[in-house]
Amino acid sequence: EVGEPFKEEKAVAKYLRFNCPTKSTNMMGHRVDYFIASKAVDCLLDSKWAKAKKGEEALFTTRESVVDYCNRLLKKQFFHRALKVMKMKPDKDTKKEKEKVKAESGKEEEKKSKKESGKDEKTKKEKEKEKKKDGEKEEGKKDETPGTPKKKETKRKFKLEPHEDQVFLDGNEVYVWIYDPVHFKTFAMGLVLVIAVIAATLFPLWPAEMRVGVYYLSVGAGCFVASILLLAVARCILFLIIWLITGGRHHFWFLPNLTADVGFIDSFRPLYTHEYKGPKADSKKEEKSESKKQQKYDSEEKSDSEKKEEEDGKTEGTRHSGTEGSGGERHSDTDSDRREDDRSQHSSGNGNDFEMITKEELEQQTDEGDCEEEEEEDTESRPSHGKS
Repeated sequence: EVGEPFKEEKAVAKYLRFNCPTKSTNMMGHRVDYFIASKAVDCLLDSKWAKAKKGEEALFTTRESVVDYCNRLLKKQFFHRALKVMKMKPDKDTKKEKEKVKAESGKEEEKKSKKESGKDEKTKKEKEKEKKKDGEKEEGKKDETPGTPKKKETKRKFKLEPHEDQVFLDGNEVYVWIYDPVHFKTFAMGLVLVIAVIAATLFPLWPAEMRVGVYYLSVGAGCFVASILLLAVARCILFLIIWLITGGRHHFWFLPNLTADVGFIDSFRPLYTHEYKGPKADSKKEEKSESKKQQKYDSEEKSDSEKKEEEDGKTEGTRHSGTEGSGGERHSDTDSDRREDDRSQHSSGNGNDFEMITKEELEQQTDEGDCEEEEEEDTESRPSHGKS
């Protein structure tokens, strides 16, 4: 037999109802609020009942004591245990997914065959892509701020069903609220609304001064609303006049946020906005786009120049190795070159590089050369005899 709840139990349940985080969902065709057991235990351990008073012990000292007390609340039907049941996808969706997987597998096979045929071309492209990715990562790190929106994670949908074993357990168990007391704020708002309706119906019984004051207040409020409507129409007319006179080049808005979904003060800020959409603006946009393209082109040229420098460094290394192996041959070549240069210089000094000589002249020159040699030998032998 379950008796009526005590005042203390009602107070604890009310505190738990308004302070424990809850979520809403559908159960058996009804909208219900549910909470998780572990969060309820944490909430009660932070409450005033977990602190000891003078001459009294605390009601909640450990998590086990909170679980025992929540079992009492469950038996007195403040809430009941529910079971999470994951929603299964229909057969049509599963078939579509299988077809998508097959199509993707076929596309991957085609891509693999194409990749095998064009590996040489992709190796070059991959290097460029890696450099671009590095730049994008650096930009992404700069752009990342704590206020940036993240991608929503897909959560599996579930529904609640009543559990057979009605016991309170500390963990991720789900419990649905049955106890739904009226909050003090809602009670106060309802009371104020009822009093306002009664006061409005008793308007003829009000004093004369109050009735005159309410009349002027109502007239002032009506004029204010009418002025806002007139401003909204006037700003549109002003925009159309300026737009037609300038041929669509100047866009001038007076009080642009007047009809926007903002606060009362923000609706009057800024006072006006002006945009010029003429040929100069288009030229500026084109210049910006061209400057961006030039920057990209310069970065690509720099990457190409770096690749060329690496290739030149490799070729220079091979050349140095080749020069070390063929050092002796080069020395011989340089000696022969020097001799040929000396001969050419002597011949250029005589001026007989391109003269035609006959056989008879050659014979005469040879005879004269022999005679000169004999004379030189005689001159060398004569002084030697004199000395002796």
